[in-house]
Amino acid sequence: MSVTTDRPQTEGGETFESLAPATGDVVATLPVHGEAEVREAVQRARRAAQWWGTLPFDERGRRLRAYAGVLARGRDELLDLISRENGKPRVDALIEHTLVLEHLNWAAKNAKRVMKPRKVSGSMLLSNIKPILEYQPLGVVGVIGPWNYPLFTPMGSIAYALAAGNAVVFKPSEYTPAVGGWLAEAFKEVVPEQPVFQVVTGFGETGAALCRAGVDKLAFTGSAPTGRKIMAACAETLTPVLLELGGNDALLVDSDADIHTAARAALWGGCSNAGQTCIGIERVYVVDTVYDKFVDELKTLAADVRAGEGAALGPMTMPKQVDVVREHVDDALARGARAVVGGADSIHAPWIDPIVLVDVPDDALMMREETFGPVLAVNRVSSLDEAVDKANRSSYGLGAAVFGKKRGYDAARRLRSGMASVNSVLSFAGFPALPFGGVGESGFGRIHGEDGLKEFTRPKSIAKVRYSVPVEMMAFDRPTWLPSMIEKMDNFRFGRRKG
Repeated sequence: MSVTTDRPQTEGGETFESLAPATGDVVATLPVHGEAEVREAVQRARRAAQWWGTLPFDERGRRLRAYAGVLARGRDELLDLISRENGKPRVDALIEHTLVLEHLNWAAKNAKRVMKPRKVSGSMLLSNIKPILEYQPLGVVGVIGPWNYPLFTPMGSIAYALAAGNAVVFKPSEYTPAVGGWLAEAFKEVVPEQPVFQVVTGFGETGAALCRAGVDKLAFTGSAPTGRKIMAACAETLTPVLLELGGNDALLVDSDADIHTAARAALWGGCSNAGQTCIGIERVYVVDTVYDKFVDELKTLAADVRAGEGAALGPMTMPKQVDVVREHVDDALARGARAVVGGADSIHAPWIDPIVLVDVPDDALMMREETFGPVLAVNRVSSLDEAVDKANRSSYGLGAAVFGKKRGYDAARRLRSGMASVNSVLSFAGFPALPFGGVGESGFGRIHGEDGLKEFTRPKSIAKVRYSVPVEMMAFDRPTWLPSMIEKMDNFRFGRRKG
């Protein structure tokens, strides 16, 4: 499937190349869209949204399920493209692909239930009026996606925005633009009538243009500093934003945890996708009584995991991220941390082998900032309560995990995070009904689930008269006795309550 067919071109013909991070080979050549081209795409989307938003729920759902079919049939081509452009192993791309099919199907199936008009609780004062609530599409949603999960993450916004009846203009990362183009081309197979789902490509200026192009909401996934810039740009036109930003997620291990399972999950949560996961595990707090056993188990498991061509870990997609990982590792070692798996020499761009550091000071960079590489900091704590306290000291609050039998769930509830898993890692992302998002530096707003559908709608309240009444309070010709009667009713219903 072509990734450059029938997409807006720049007036000056400026293009850029998407390169494979493992080899430097050119994956695709794409246009750099400027402000005028982005605005034109949004205008086209505005007209398309008027058509798409008026289709019956069942028809939109049918089209979205058909889109899932297109993605399923094009699996090999799409996974190959993701592997080449992002660098991740094919099996990691497959996980993304499978999750997207689940979310597409859920959004298509549940949009009608969540959004359709329904009667809500009435009022004694207005007993003749029926209160109705429904959720209507916003119109045009702009989506700016990341490079680390170029399929799953943006589709968390795109699928739900489309299911809610919106048109979408998607600006993929400049590191994975061909994947975004593929997705938009595939959508045309099921919705050929209107440009309901378009892609614009380019760099930061293209994203900024999308913020100012008149979209009705902007969904962004990326770093907190860039999120602030997005929010500032959208503030110029009072465009609401949904921000899914970075994380410094913690994994807690209690004394009664299954240590093998916890170590296995920590290694996967911290190193899968070469550690380039916003909900990836970066900090591990282990209760003292099982700490040594956990570290030994982690060392044993990590010994078989390496980065390289055909290995478990792919290359770092963004070259400058290698420098961030190196800085964080060097900083921790200089502050007294010890490497028990790998070390500074594990970094050989564009590859990074797993690194596990212990005794990492709380003020080290990797304990305060997002490392975004296959690096784990494992520290000893006296109790699960101390682990919760240390985990919550972060300015981030995206995901978390707790391993423990008796107190795992209670600790998960006490963690300051948008999501948490108990005796597993990252599993909350696999349930379409669960909302996904963070607090603090990890952003605000939610994708996935009912909350994700509602993020791309506006609530519409309607009060409809069912029958006329002989007297009305809200009229100038009301009887003189009516206010007194209402006061007595309120005294009877509410005035006797004292607590």
